[in-house]
Amino acid sequence: MDSAIHSSADARRIAKRRLPWMVFDYIDGAAGTETGADRNRAAFDALNLRPRILRDVSQRDLSSTLFGKTTKAPFGISPMGMCNLSGPGADMMLARLAAREEVPLGVSTVSSTPLEDIIEEARGHAWFQLYFSGDGTETFKLVERAKSAGYETLILTVDVPEVGRRPRELRHGFTMPFRIGPWQFLDFALHPRWSITSLLAGKPDMANFRMEGFSFDRKASRAKADWDTLKQLRDAWPGNLVVKGVLDPEDAGQLKAEGIDAIQVSSHGARQLESAPAPISVLPAIREVVGPDYPLFFDTGLRSGEDVVKAYMQGANFAFLGRILQFAIAAGGQEGLAQLWSVLTAETSITLAQIGATEMPRPH
Repeated sequence: MDSAIHSSADARRIAKRRLPWMVFDYIDGAAGTETGADRNRAAFDALNLRPRILRDVSQRDLSSTLFGKTTKAPFGISPMGMCNLSGPGADMMLARLAAREEVPLGVSTVSSTPLEDIIEEARGHAWFQLYFSGDGTETFKLVERAKSAGYETLILTVDVPEVGRRPRELRHGFTMPFRIGPWQFLDFALHPRWSITSLLAGKPDMANFRMEGFSFDRKASRAKADWDTLKQLRDAWPGNLVVKGVLDPEDAGQLKAEGIDAIQVSSHGARQLESAPAPISVLPAIREVVGPDYPLFFDTGLRSGEDVVKAYMQGANFAFLGRILQFAIAAGGQEGLAQLWSVLTAETSITLAQIGATEMPRPH
């Protein structure tokens, strides 16, 4: 069947057909001429896994442990802004998936559903992702709000001092909230299935900023954040603090010294700096600096279960999936999301069998 999802590539192919060009390119695009995204893929493809034979791998365990809690799957859901663009109710679909699989759902500062509603739907399996913005006043208001909502883990994204230039977005005039001109109107008209369902559900917006006297500019500078800002956040947040967007071993060592609970190695899906190294290629060096027992998470470029196993083999404790889950929602809604999750789980389990392992590799 043309609509069946047997791989993340299937989900992307179907999503590309069903989404307006503007929305697809917002989700799929990367910085510059997108050589960074190509390099991420090439780095994964260059890694080999060693097949082993005649080992009893009939019982395989995909669970992992994060901050003392056990997950059913070895991967979670990255924070992604404006997920409801991929399909009405996408945030809640992801929340229900997180609850079922007992994995963390990253809730973006610019989610299209209020952070309180998402953690409730996820039955507590949600981490709040924070962008520093402006002078930090509104940023710390969000910290207090996340604390009041019951979030135990905060993710500070640090690789966006300025929003990267993504030409595919710029060509379509993508802004939030939408500005509808003749080109956007034509784009939506040519994709009636998405347009009608989205209009019936209400236009997606940045739901965490529906507060009096509170505003957020997606493209505003975040460049004032520094190590002192991090110390203030560490003092203000009593729970687990994760820093996301780390690619330099020296930075990783300093973060550990500052009392940060975990690091997420990531290049923001190659959406920020085209010339950044492929995160999978720097993961081993960062693991060497922080040692075998420090929590080290990974995202960027993961497209299959084999990729997930490769990330663990390179030193990750846990992996986070991003845009491919939005493509699954665009392709088939909640059912499409469940299909792709099942595919990724099966791929991971089969990969373990092929390499003679019964559980996910551990850092050493």
